[in-house]
Amino acid sequence: MRDEILKLISKNSKLTSDEIAKELNLDKDKVAEEIKQMENEQIICGYNTLINWEKTDREVVTALIEVKVTPQRGNGFDKIAERICQFEEVKACYLMSGGFDFTVILEEKSLKEIAFFVSDKLSPIDAVIGTGTHFVLKNYKDHGIIMEKKGNSDRRMLISP
Repeated sequence: MRDEILKLISKNSKLTSDEIAKELNLDKDKVAEEIKQMENEQIICGYNTLINWEKTDREVVTALIEVKVTPQRGNGFDKIAERICQFEEVKACYLMSGGFDFTVILEEKSLKEIAFFVSDKLSPIDAVIGTGTHFVLKNYKDHGIIMEKKGNSDRRMLISP
């Protein structure tokens, strides 16, 4: 039951317990109880709205910052991640495999604000030994949702005689 509930609300967090129960053919009180329990267990950590900022008046610059660190003895990467996550600007922080250790995601008003964050907040952390910043130029798909659907879904090529 949990997996089915999680799949539904991951696609649409606006669904009510009643709607989920009807979709899954379950008792609405059991669904509500299960959701509450998953919130208490921090399986469900929050409910977000996906916004296409390009269609608003708000200017948003999204940056993905590669961070290379020296792991701390006894704490590995966790303490460093906790420190990075404390910054209000950090939208997401992931431990990565490969050539760098963390990906940190920011959404700010300008390149200057992102540069300030990297130079004055992130880089001075003792364990940080290098960063690389990449800027999102256009968002095509996010959280499984295509951000801008074109009017005609028929993608067949028109052939005229």
